Amino acid sequence: MALPKRRHSATRGRKRRTHWKIAKTNLSPCPQCKQPKLAHKVCLVCGFYNGKQVIEIKIKEKKKKAR
Repeated sequence: MALPKRRHSATRGRKRRTHWKIAKTNLSPCPQCKQPKLAHKVCLVCGFYNGKQVIEIKIKEKKKKAR
């Protein structure tokens, strides 16, 4: 296996790593509720996937203050 004869400078290593970037996630609007969702995933707001309800979403109720 090949080994480097001399040490690479920090600048040279950083130049090589300039392309190590995280890609932005592509969000598409849900056809049912129009909220942004990941492609090919169930919508977390309405629970629909491919025009069918797959999971039932429970709505949180607001608690009233007791006086």
